[in-house]
Amino acid sequence: MAVVAAARRWLGTPYHDQASLCGVGCDCLGLARGVWREIVGDEPFPIPPYSRDWGEIGQREVLADGARRMMPEIAPGDATTGALLLFRMRPRAIAKHVGILTGPSDFIHSYERLGVIEQPFTEAWQRRLAFAFLFPASGA
Repeated sequence: MAVVAAARRWLGTPYHDQASLCGVGCDCLGLARGVWREIVGDEPFPIPPYSRDWGEIGQREVLADGARRMMPEIAPGDATTGALLLFRMRPRAIAKHVGILTGPSDFIHSYERLGVIEQPFTEAWQRRLAFAFLFPASGA
């Protein structure tokens, strides 16, 4: 699958807040942006600066709202290989972490101090899953 192949090319990229350069540095959203550029094309709108606070609480799911502008939303339980995943890192916080499902039991994400890694989609991660989206059909 093209989405997974594109995401795996980012493995080992160091973590860098608000960056999106394969092999140089990215955060979790930067990884998704880079995969989008490779699979779909130019990003449809600029990404404004954002807070690193994973415990941020608010009335609006900014990340999910942005994804809805470009991608079909699916139920989190229906996520399949290649789906974009959005996680709540703390209870009652807004979704602030992004990953890409690479199979039924693994996903890729960029994590502070670790960079871009592929790891098991454990029950702990599954409990944090808040939203799921599909890349446009050109990314199949």
